[in-house]
Amino acid sequence: MPEEVLFETERRMDRNDVANYLRTVAEKLEAGGDLTLSAGDQSVTLAPPAQPTFEVKAERETPSGGGSGELSIEFELEWDEDGGSESGSDASLEIE
Repeated sequence: MPEEVLFETERRMDRNDVANYLRTVAEKLEAGGDLTLSAGDQSVTLAPPAQPTFEVKAERETPSGGGSGELSIEFELEWDEDGGSESGSDASLEIE
């Protein structure tokens, strides 16, 4: 299925600022409210359902020529636009 990017931003931030940003997202999710993402002239508002699919991924990208790679942690919420449910793993997630 083709992907349409509705919003994207990337910048270097210190860990405390990242934690504050994620905390704000968590508070919005707990309150059941919409999430509005904005940066510069970009803005999008999304309404996550009560039970979105939550994906956590840790990756290592290694350049094809060898050498030092890049590590990442990705947190993703997914849901069908039509309100249908998606299935996921029943394994519990722990972050230590």
